[in-house]
Amino acid sequence: MARARARHILVPTEEECIALKNKIEAGEDFAEIARQHSKCPSGRKGGALGEFFPGQMVKEFDEVVFSGEVGKVLGPVKTQFGYHLIEITGRVD
Repeated sequence: MARARARHILVPTEEECIALKNKIEAGEDFAEIARQHSKCPSGRKGGALGEFFPGQMVKEFDEVVFSGEVGKVLGPVKTQFGYHLIEITGRVD
């Protein structure tokens, strides 16, 4: 069965999401940015969500995690909660 591990950063606006992605792509640490800026409780753990299966996350999030490139920062991804940056840290298809 497919499963994935990911970490994410959740913020209220697309602009903030893009600004944080630019910082990460310029070399800043994903986990530290998550601790400082994420509105999700997972931010305290550097954005780590642990392992999950298809259907456990909202549709837009699931689609990215189960089709995107592992190890790359993806997003902004808009969901009902806000805008996410997602890094897939592992996946078994």
